[in-house]
Amino acid sequence: MSTWGIDVIRGGEGIAWMVLRNTGRLNAVRLEMWREIPRTIADPGADPTVRLVAMRGDGTEAFASGADVSEFETHRRDAVSAAAYERMTVAAFSALAALEKPLLAMIQGACMGGGLALAVSADLRIAADDAHFALPAARLGLGYHYSGVERLVRLVGPSAACEIFFTARRYSAAEALRIGLVNQVVPKADLEAFTSRYVGAIAANAPLTLRAAKRAVVEAQHDPAHRDLATVNAMIAACFESTDYVEGVRAFFEKRAPRFRGA
Repeated sequence: MSTWGIDVIRGGEGIAWMVLRNTGRLNAVRLEMWREIPRTIADPGADPTVRLVAMRGDGTEAFASGADVSEFETHRRDAVSAAAYERMTVAAFSALAALEKPLLAMIQGACMGGGLALAVSADLRIAADDAHFALPAARLGLGYHYSGVERLVRLVGPSAACEIFFTARRYSAAEALRIGLVNQVVPKADLEAFTSRYVGAIAANAPLTLRAAKRAVVEAQHDPAHRDLATVNAMIAACFESTDYVEGVRAFFEKRAPRFRGA
């Protein structure tokens, strides 16, 4: 096995794990790994048995310590090569954004630079109490792509985003929780068990409802003139026409857990 890559591991309860792996470099994201993300995410995205995709780093020391800076002299040496590199990362983030299913990031240890950008691309973020976060672009002198800035502003607001970018400082898990960068912080020893329960509870819910809600959240962040409400309304209508809706109501009256099939 290569020392680096993007692995997909199928868990139980309809969960697929996308694992960032770069042994010896705290899972720093290589150019080839950025290139692999669209292909990697497409498989669980299209699989009807997968209800939620979760991202994590290999091991317990890092989610991802950033883009692999050792490649910058080759792949980001000037504006032209940086633009080519950027096209690769934009394609990766676009593929993650296009995923209709819930996307979660489980974070422990280092979550820096490009690693933080990947975490911000998720719908939800669960962090261990040892997690630390930073966007060190200002310490490297590189220009940060607009779409990445936009995602961060939408998540934490303009003032917090400015502080993250301007200071390039490291944030603790507690600070990240305070500014809304993560949803939950748990003791590191409990992270995997907590996340397993968390994603399991989400995956047990009605898939069509989750997709409709996710699409509505996405559209709500767009300018009103550019919101695709027709698609949102069609997805909502599909929920009411589904057998899952019948099952959900029946289960409620029968006082039992529903068994959703995503149809």
